[in-house]
Amino acid sequence: MSRLSERYISEIQPRLAGQLQRKNRLSLPRLTKIVVNMGVGAAVQDRKFLEEASDNLATITGQKPLITKSKQAISAFRLRQGMDIGCKVTLRGARMYEFLDRLISLALPRVRDFRGLNPRGFDGHGNYTLGLNEQMVFPEIEADKVARTQGMHITLVTTADRDDEAVLLLRELGMPFANEELKKGK
Repeated sequence: MSRLSERYISEIQPRLAGQLQRKNRLSLPRLTKIVVNMGVGAAVQDRKFLEEASDNLATITGQKPLITKSKQAISAFRLRQGMDIGCKVTLRGARMYEFLDRLISLALPRVRDFRGLNPRGFDGHGNYTLGLNEQMVFPEIEADKVARTQGMHITLVTTADRDDEAVLLLRELGMPFANEELKKGK
């Protein structure tokens, strides 16, 4: 069992039960999956960009990525339906908690000019999405072997129905959200 999942069971669940005033631990919000997505638009011209992004994503997550295909043809981008244009990984269970722990403690502090995550990244149903500009913030990636920097979207899917419950859960897990009062004052 990972460090973060043990902490969730022993410390975070009782605190959430007190804050949300619920006795049933199954009604508390929890993390169900993390989806990491890399859209590689340059893969239309050269397939090696997609292969490199896929290898980097496999190194970061510890799981083989699924190659995503275009749903429609767009002639302005020289894109045909069914072409390989990205890769994604869905993490659950122990790998999910290990990835989240590395994201919070190692990768996010290495982001240049990091002042916290945008608290407006919620979708209204308790899910949070954040974007990273480069894959080299993860310590598993060797910077001298990367030919092209690639961004990624990370979606944290929770069982919370509302955003305020999801905010409580993610703050307890250690997500460094930016202080919203500071943004209102500026």
